[in-house]
Amino acid sequence: MKLKEKFGLMVMSALLIGAGINAKAGQPGNDDDEKQKVAKETKAPESSVVDEVIWVIGDEPILKSDVEVMRLQGEAEGVKYPGNPDCTIPEQIAIQKLFKHQAEIDSIEVTESEIAQDIEMQIDFWIQAAGSREKLEEWKGQTVTQMRQSMHDDFKDRRLIQRMREKLVEDVSVTPADVRNYFKGLPEDSLPFVPTEVEVQLITLSPRIPAEEINRVKNQLRDYTDRVTKGETSFAALARLYSEDPGSARQGGELGYVGRGTLDPAFATVAFNLTDSKKISKIVETEFGYHIIQLIDKRGDKINCRHILLKPRVDSESLEKATLRLDSIANDIRDGKFSFDEAATFISDDKDTRKNHGLMAYTNNETMTRTSKFRMQDLPTEIARVVDTLKVGQVSDAFQMINTKGKTVCAIVKLKSRVEAHRATITEDFQVMKNVVLDKRRDEFLKDWVKNKLRSTYVRMNDRYKDCTFEYEGWIK
Repeated sequence: MKLKEKFGLMVMSALLIGAGINAKAGQPGNDDDEKQKVAKETKAPESSVVDEVIWVIGDEPILKSDVEVMRLQGEAEGVKYPGNPDCTIPEQIAIQKLFKHQAEIDSIEVTESEIAQDIEMQIDFWIQAAGSREKLEEWKGQTVTQMRQSMHDDFKDRRLIQRMREKLVEDVSVTPADVRNYFKGLPEDSLPFVPTEVEVQLITLSPRIPAEEINRVKNQLRDYTDRVTKGETSFAALARLYSEDPGSARQGGELGYVGRGTLDPAFATVAFNLTDSKKISKIVETEFGYHIIQLIDKRGDKINCRHILLKPRVDSESLEKATLRLDSIANDIRDGKFSFDEAATFISDDKDTRKNHGLMAYTNNETMTRTSKFRMQDLPTEIARVVDTLKVGQVSDAFQMINTKGKTVCAIVKLKSRVEAHRATITEDFQVMKNVVLDKRRDEFLKDWVKNKLRSTYVRMNDRYKDCTFEYEGWIK
């Protein structure tokens, strides 16, 4: 809501309140006695003001309620604001407004799918904290659907701000000389602390799925198609109830606008060939399971569609057979009949690792770097639990896990290397030290950007904030 709209609502509220007072008194609004009474009234104390605009950044208002919400969220999450929170919190909100304003100028976009994903992560966190969906709704005084609706705009703004910050610093870089110079002469206790890191090799086998189970899944999907075609229900309703893709099921199976390259090849081929939004695709098999797809819209090289995913169930007999086979393979590796590298290359079902002799890789989303070294907390839970019991070079017994496609598989792992927690050294931990320097450079760049942005941005604040000590100069003009 723009400033003019919010101001208009506040004026209307004031008029309604005034009218209510006159009506209660039983006197006309233009009564001379009433005028004299109003004239004598003093300014209402700040504590009695329900809400008001306290800052304006460009054409974006900051309300008193915005500050209170952020304060309460901080208290709930244990955040401690430096200095006076009454000054710090409005300034932090104002800084975010600057990034948001620039994102609008630069036409930064975020997808509804991204927003929905962020909202669902937050709601899932709340449900875990509350204990159940019902308890969360009781605590919040809203249904989950109402929460999603009320959170949408805030979470969209968060994504826009994040993307704007990323765009601003995308060209910031550091050289090896910059890294060496930064850490040169620093005392040891000032060097970054590197937690224990491991390299892990993996072999997986997928249990055989009986033909009867595959037919059961396909028949179920055919039944869904018939029900939608006959008009008995909607595709979105069935997706919410039955789809085994947790990310999209909550959105009625909707994926949002995506490019061909982000989809499974078999899925993309069928989805991009759909032309009629009233028709449902044939059954598609992917690494995730079996799907039916419904077209929503196409925009250039992107598509928005719904899907329902069903996964065949793995029976205990098939799991037992795969486990025994992997245990046999592990024994052969220990006996030297062949190496773990060879077994991973020619036996493993895991497409992500078998071309690299089973070596697992980790992508750091913050630094966008890819490495074979994992912190224990970044390993899948089932693998971390097993790796923690191994010595370097040891091969585990077979165990069950959920792979990245959401399927139950059997696995064995080998601990290839382990580096205990230590203070970083330039020879062994250059990337860690580089990231420290890079983060510092990016932070400095963003601070300079804020200072420059302030010079050309309209700012107005209530007089009571003009005595504050702010992190940035330039707010008071």
